[in-house]
Amino acid sequence: MSQLPNEPIENYGLSHKDRKRTLFSRIGVVGCGKDGSIIATIAASRGMEVVFLEPTEEGISNAYSRIEKKLDARVMNWGLTNSEKKAILSRIRGTVNYSDFVGCDFVIETIRYDDHTGIRSIDRRKEVFKKLEGVLNSEAIIASNVSTIVVTELSNELEHPERCIGVHFLTNVPDSHVLEIVRGLYTSENTFEKVCRFAELINYDFISVSESVGLVSLRMFLIMLNEACSIVMEGISTVADVDKVLTVGFGHRQGVFRTADQLGIEKIVPLMENLFNEYGNIKYKASPLLLRLYRAKHYGIRNAKGFYQYDENGKIIQ
Repeated sequence: MSQLPNEPIENYGLSHKDRKRTLFSRIGVVGCGKDGSIIATIAASRGMEVVFLEPTEEGISNAYSRIEKKLDARVMNWGLTNSEKKAILSRIRGTVNYSDFVGCDFVIETIRYDDHTGIRSIDRRKEVFKKLEGVLNSEAIIASNVSTIVVTELSNELEHPERCIGVHFLTNVPDSHVLEIVRGLYTSENTFEKVCRFAELINYDFISVSESVGLVSLRMFLIMLNEACSIVMEGISTVADVDKVLTVGFGHRQGVFRTADQLGIEKIVPLMENLFNEYGNIKYKASPLLLRLYRAKHYGIRNAKGFYQYDENGKIIQ
C-alpha cells in the first residue's frame, strides 16, 4: 500500500493575507460603567470581540464584576448556559491604554456621569474623540452614546469628523431593543449605513434621529414623567397606581416612576434643565416633586430611595 501524502491542511485554506475581515468583528467601548457594560455585553453576546477602556485596573475589575453579574442573572433565569456565559466573557477584554483600540471598526464613548452635576463633561468627551482619532484608522467609526449632547460639537475639531456619529441605547429599560442613530452635521452616509448594519448585527431595531437635544426617547419620557408627577402632587393618584395604569392599561414594561428610579433622579434633573435651556418651553422644567427628591439625594435604585424604596437586590419594598 502506497504511503498517503502528509501535507498541512493549512495549505488548502485562505492565508491570513487573503482572508477578508468581517465588519464589526472587533469594537471598543470607552468607559465601562452602567451603560458601557451593557453595550459591551450586548456586542460580545453577538460574537463580537470587545475591548473596553477604564482609567484604572480597579475600574477594569469592577467592570468585569458588573458584566458577570448581568450574565449570572441571565443564567439564573434560564436565558443563558454557563458555557455561553464563559464564551461571552472570553470575548471581552479591559485595558487602560487607548493603543489597544488599534484594529477596532467601531468605538463607542460611554464615559460616566459626574456624581455631583449629573452630566457627562463635553470637554472630557471631546478629549476621548481626539485620542481615538490618534489610534484608529480613518475608516473606523467613532460614536458617542448621546442623549442631550449634539455629536457635531464632539467631532468639530477632528480631522475626519465624517466618521463620527451618535447612538443612544435605552439602557434603563430592560430588553429595550431599539437604537436611536443620530447623524451629526458632518456624518457621512457611509458611516450612517454601517451603524445601521451594526444595529442589525446585535438584533436591534433602529430609528434615524435628526441631531437634537433629547432625541425622541428622552423628550417623550421626560414630559410624561413631569405629567405623572403633577398627577401625584395634585392628589389624583399614587406613584404605584400611576405606574399600574401604564403597565397594565398601556402595556408599558415597568411604568414611568420605576424607569425614572433606574435612570437616576440625579441625571434626570440636569437633563431636563438642558432641554429647558435648549427649547425654552416650560414643559421641560423639572416638576417640584422631582426637585424635592433631587435635593434630598433620593436618586432612585442607586441609593435605594427614589419614587420607591428598594432592598439590597434592587427590588421594590412594598
